[in-house]
Amino acid sequence: MNISVIGCGYVGLVTGACFAETGINVCCIDIDKEKINKLKNGIIPIYEPGLEDLVQKNAKKGRLNFTTVLSEGIKDSDVIFIAVGTPSAEDGSANLENVYKTAEDIGRNINKYVVIVTKSTVPVGTTYKIKEIINKVLKERNLNIEFDIASNPEFLKEGTAIEDFMKPDRIIIGIENERTQKIMEKIYHPFILNNHPIIFMDILSSELTKYACNAMLATRISFMNLLAQLCDKIGADINLIRKGMGTDVRIGNKFLYAGVGFGGSCFPKDVSALVKTLKDFNCNNDLLTAVLNINNFQREYFFKKVYNYYNGEIANKTFTIWGLSFKPNTDDIREAPSLSIIKFLLDNSAKVNVYDPVANEKVKEIFHDSINYFKDKYEALEGSYGLLLITEWNEFRILDYEIMKQKMKEYVIFDGRNIYNPMETLKNGFKYFGIGRRIE
Repeated sequence: MNISVIGCGYVGLVTGACFAETGINVCCIDIDKEKINKLKNGIIPIYEPGLEDLVQKNAKKGRLNFTTVLSEGIKDSDVIFIAVGTPSAEDGSANLENVYKTAEDIGRNINKYVVIVTKSTVPVGTTYKIKEIINKVLKERNLNIEFDIASNPEFLKEGTAIEDFMKPDRIIIGIENERTQKIMEKIYHPFILNNHPIIFMDILSSELTKYACNAMLATRISFMNLLAQLCDKIGADINLIRKGMGTDVRIGNKFLYAGVGFGGSCFPKDVSALVKTLKDFNCNNDLLTAVLNINNFQREYFFKKVYNYYNGEIANKTFTIWGLSFKPNTDDIREAPSLSIIKFLLDNSAKVNVYDPVANEKVKEIFHDSINYFKDKYEALEGSYGLLLITEWNEFRILDYEIMKQKMKEYVIFDGRNIYNPMETLKNGFKYFGIGRRIE
């Protein structure tokens, strides 16, 4: 079987590499010539554990190929996945320009029956719009080529994307007919051998399922951050509350961690898009609007802990940020809380030292030389009045307090992810500020 994946971003590249690993012939297509040239030479444009080895291995075996020429990439394909970006527009909706342009290009180049699958995260109804565009282009070509459409939203977590794809909780596929179902079952057969289910449904429901999942998870995070603010006021501990909630089988323990808020390419964008869709269909969007507002405020809330501790006198003081990516095990800084925190500090004339295992260079593209970049976490503490833990990389979990004391001017930790034991930090001579943490 031959498949094509249009778009070599995070979703497209992971999708193509994982399908190739099962023995399918895959051609990944992208208009970015520099990206394609790098991929042909085994250079991966994103950081994702395990992806480089997977790409290089399958490219070497000839199962994974890359091209900038769409007509060449799809000519032998049985299935074409659309995995191009859908960034947020100014009104919060998903920008579908790339999706619709891709649909036109497919319509101009297909010459036989094919299944066209929407892998990009798109608002409800987009897959039918893709079908409409392709039919229009085929009519202009005076061709009557049969094709089917499907919706197959991705549920990949950055940092564990390979594992998520190879061992999915479930596979959601929206279809119109039995023929498409059989083709998609064949493609995904290797992934369901361990009883991971494929859930077939109508196309509209599958599109909405993606947004519903991310909006629910984002809601849980904002709910915990709201409770953490209350905990700070009354002296309760959000970590203990999380344990009490998480052991309730009706709730479970996932995504109940208070912190500096969610970021990344999915939650902010997808919740905003769902808010816009609810508005378009005259449905109440107050709940999800509040989710976004709480998340945005949480970054300022964390910064105010720093600002208030120093009574607003942070100008010319140096502060150290550990963790720049929006979550561990990725170099993705899209909507990362660290960016907001850095801006708050700079706007108040503070000096900023930063360290991240992989994301320094991407942050440097934004802030250039206005902040200081370090290759070692402890070196980044030189002359610092406070450590701000923003991203909970594993290497930050165990602290060497003696080295920290040698580097820092004041012994203060602002724990934006609640990963440290407040009493341990106090016993080692440090003042501690978490998010909704109780200190005896």
